[in-house]
Amino acid sequence: MNPILLAVILLGVLGIVFAVILSFASRVFHVKVDRRISEVREALPGANCGACGFPGCDGLAAAIINDGAPITACPVGGPPLHAKLAQMLGADAGDSVREVAVVRCQGKEAYSKDKFKYTVIRDCRANHALQGGSKVCSYGCLGCGSCVDVCAFDAIHIIDGVAIVDEDKCTACKKCISECPRELIVLKPYDQEVIVKCMNKDKGKFVRQACSVGCIACGICVKQCPDGFKLENNLSVFTPSDDLDPVQVQAAIDKCPTKCIHPGLVNKENTTEEKAS
Repeated sequence: MNPILLAVILLGVLGIVFAVILSFASRVFHVKVDRRISEVREALPGANCGACGFPGCDGLAAAIINDGAPITACPVGGPPLHAKLAQMLGADAGDSVREVAVVRCQGKEAYSKDKFKYTVIRDCRANHALQGGSKVCSYGCLGCGSCVDVCAFDAIHIIDGVAIVDEDKCTACKKCISECPRELIVLKPYDQEVIVKCMNKDKGKFVRQACSVGCIACGICVKQCPDGFKLENNLSVFTPSDDLDPVQVQAAIDKCPTKCIHPGLVNKENTTEEKAS
């Protein structure tokens, strides 16, 4: 027999044998996949940021269906996604509240002092490791932009030496939170406007030497709104509540001598600009 023809026949037979084996194996080892996993996966935003605590959107979809993970686990999709998943799966999303990141520091270049000029690696961890950081304030934003580098949504930027979050773009993925070596970034409800933007726990005298917009623990905010503010470790802490008197809260903001309670500094800067124009 012609050797070429023989080779073709052998290859054909082998192909048929392997096809039969693969067909049999696919039936024996077939793993049934719940179609709901695919449906949930399609509904998820596809950011694969890992903020939910699972390995990407595929991992979260499988965990929701197979392991009972909460349908509110994805911070990127927020309440609209949670409501959609609840409708798809016949579950209860509960009171889902959109959250965004906020940087608890207002120490712009005009307000804070430097120990030295940091001109090497633009990395906050490297800056922080060098003599405790380039700023006199050992708690404030170093402004190197490590948080900016890890944000996949262009939601945080360095402005005048301080990281500022664009709340409309923020998806609460928490990557900036884990990146900040000074733990300045936290999540807050999107609708919460009032927050103390300072983390300096030193006594007022030393705070003033480092920054003009830091909390000096004077206690004026507590006197103006005792139900909303308290002092802990030389630092004002605001606890939002629907029961708070908005007049008292506003008085605390307005009477703060350093304007460390947001939006006090913003209001002051806007007023100054209006007078200048």
